[in-house]
Amino acid sequence: MNKLKRIAPALAVIALLLAAWWFTVIQTHSVIFPTPWQVVTGTLELINDGTLWIHIGASLMRVGIGFGLAVLVAVPLGLWLGWVKGAYITLNPLFQILRPISPIAWIPIAILWFGVGNESPIFLIFISSVFPMVVQTTAGVHTIERRYLRAAENFGVSRYTLFRQVVVPATLPQIIVGMRIGLGVAWLVVVAAEMIALHSGLGYLIIDSRNAGNRYDLVIAGMIIIGLIGLMLDGVMRLLEGLKSVRWRYAH
Repeated sequence: MNKLKRIAPALAVIALLLAAWWFTVIQTHSVIFPTPWQVVTGTLELINDGTLWIHIGASLMRVGIGFGLAVLVAVPLGLWLGWVKGAYITLNPLFQILRPISPIAWIPIAILWFGVGNESPIFLIFISSVFPMVVQTTAGVHTIERRYLRAAENFGVSRYTLFRQVVVPATLPQIIVGMRIGLGVAWLVVVAAEMIALHSGLGYLIIDSRNAGNRYDLVIAGMIIIGLIGLMLDGVMRLLEGLKSVRWRYAH
């Protein structure tokens, strides 16, 4: 019952937006822009012929590979930059230059290097999500309270043990935050990449529906599905933030 009360305001807003959408389309007598019911029927059409699951699977596969590679690179690199002062001084300016570049700006380079297959969007996902995670992980190391490090040093803890048992656990909350940001960016980028370079995925579904007979019911359906999957992916990352091994640093 309490859970229902929490989501009731959000459901009410969604219902009002749907009603306004439907009313506007009916009143303007639009022959192109679909009503909510037409979007539902279009979605059912995609479900029945199996097309929807193919596009969703293709997008999630690309995000999974690109984001997974980014995590494998960004977390160790961020820990190293935060722990070794010389590495931070040397490489941080380079990351600060590359980080603000829009992932969309990398699309021509990705196509030039990798062609129009799966490698291009995977590269774009990697390059877009690796920088937020590196920066966030590095900041996490730098914000560790000095008392933790001094206490360990007073007990004669080796540098390796200090890094493994103090630095990494203390940085874990910031690593999860960086992963959450990186995953959100990755999901945005794969859709843009699929609109330009591929023949499958939710991004391709949107642009193909627009070009193949102005099927705006499928365009809107694709947009809504992208938003729902993005919400679910963010929910998964928020579950990680709730783990005891992550929340301990925030317990005051």
